[in-house]
Amino acid sequence: MAFHEIRFPANLSFGSVGGPERRTEIVTLANGFEERNTPWAHSRRRYDAGLGLRSLDDVATLIAFFEARMGQLHGFRWKDWSDFKSCSPTGSPASDDQFLGTGDGVTTVFRLQKTYVSGAQDYRRPICKPVAGTVLVAVAGDQKIEGLEYTVEVATGAVTFALPPDLGTQVTAGFEFDVPVRFDTDIVQTSVASFQAGDVPTVPIVEIRL
Repeated sequence: MAFHEIRFPANLSFGSVGGPERRTEIVTLANGFEERNTPWAHSRRRYDAGLGLRSLDDVATLIAFFEARMGQLHGFRWKDWSDFKSCSPTGSPASDDQFLGTGDGVTTVFRLQKTYVSGAQDYRRPICKPVAGTVLVAVAGDQKIEGLEYTVEVATGAVTFALPPDLGTQVTAGFEFDVPVRFDTDIVQTSVASFQAGDVPTVPIVEIRL
């Protein structure tokens, strides 16, 4: 199995449905109380690419992409139009959007992440597929220059500084990102007649761990 650093056509993913999935194990006790636990530290996203198809040409594009990935065998990038930025969907990424860590004067590699906050709780999601050319990084509020003061590994989400950030300085970043996914089926069934009648195929997509 390999991962292909190619994005599913964004015009086809626009209009798809999907979002995060959690796995919660619930045990109901004899007294009616519940014990809840989860084996997953991170959520997993699922999508249906079929709803983004609008023409027979779109179907042809989908089939070509599906065949090149050999069905479920190889992973690829997916643009989640509802959640693909370090900021709000209508905003523009800025270098202070997300906290990556605190400098210690030694560490030069920091991983991209996005924090979701609600009330007193938060969840930090690892970002391993940033979009090339969109990553803005700052140290203590001072925006750095990509290629000179830091580099970004777009295949892993690692930010590497030429010099380690000073002790106690905050490292922040803003970026756009994709979701690493694969097809969740080895069959794509289409019909010209049914498609013209408005019946689009179901094409399940599932996030993969890297």
